[in-house]
Amino acid sequence: MSSEEIRFLPYEQAAALVGAIQEEEDVEDPDRRVFMVYGKDDRELCWFDFEEVVSEVNPVKGDKGREQVTEYILRRIPDWVLEQ
Repeated sequence: MSSEEIRFLPYEQAAALVGAIQEEEDVEDPDRRVFMVYGKDDRELCWFDFEEVVSEVNPVKGDKGREQVTEYILRRIPDWVLEQ
């Protein structure tokens, strides 16, 4: 295994850790959107590029689409968030 390989938390652990996923403006680039992931204690855990996620998931409109995006993100929470 390479030292650069990203390891993800198990889905159940990620779901227990994540309190919110918010679409926000990137603070460094106002023309870019991100999905910011917050823990149940309101601290920032990580973020995902909005365009990349939407392109990968191709969510449907409405609540079902939000569920699709949430599922995608929860399956990709890196294990390094536990070290913060």
